[in-house]
Amino acid sequence: MKRDTIDKAIARGAGGADGENYDEKTYEGYGTSGVAVLVKCLTDNVNRTVSEVRAAFNKQGGNLGTDGSVAYLFTHQGQILFSAETDEDELMEAALEAGADDVVAEDDGSFMVLTSFADYLSVKEGLAAAGFVGEGALTMEPSTKVELDTDGAGKILRLIDVLEDLDDVQDVYTNADISEEVMAQLEEA
Repeated sequence: MKRDTIDKAIARGAGGADGENYDEKTYEGYGTSGVAVLVKCLTDNVNRTVSEVRAAFNKQGGNLGTDGSVAYLFTHQGQILFSAETDEDELMEAALEAGADDVVAEDDGSFMVLTSFADYLSVKEGLAAAGFVGEGALTMEPSTKVELDTDGAGKILRLIDVLEDLDDVQDVYTNADISEEVMAQLEEA
């Protein structure tokens, strides 16, 4: 083996290689009970990542699908959360003026402002200018949800844990609907 080849391999392994490329990849599949799973990755080795994601699906009773097999079930959306102490009427007025799609009152009394992906930043800045600073995130919201029992919820949560433990995985989204009662049963077990 040439000394040049060895030096390049060492530089790559140490993270010192020039022109290192990272690719954004999205993998789609189904977990148990027909739950759609969307896995966002950032990788420097697509072959390694796809094999790791496929193995995670297979070991947890799921199937890795093809591009577009579940992506159509999700909408890229912005969500900004506000505490229960926030005045609902003032928040609603400021959110609509900033271009938000909706303001939803949660069960615990807090509020969630929903925006399109494209308007997220302008809505968040508009709300901040009006004096409302909340916790925001961009997420993939499922159009339909699959309600799970204790057994199905346990399997999907294990799949999510295995996927999130992979080095290249950035985010995992599902359309699983796990009730508080089912979560309580899982925590007891």
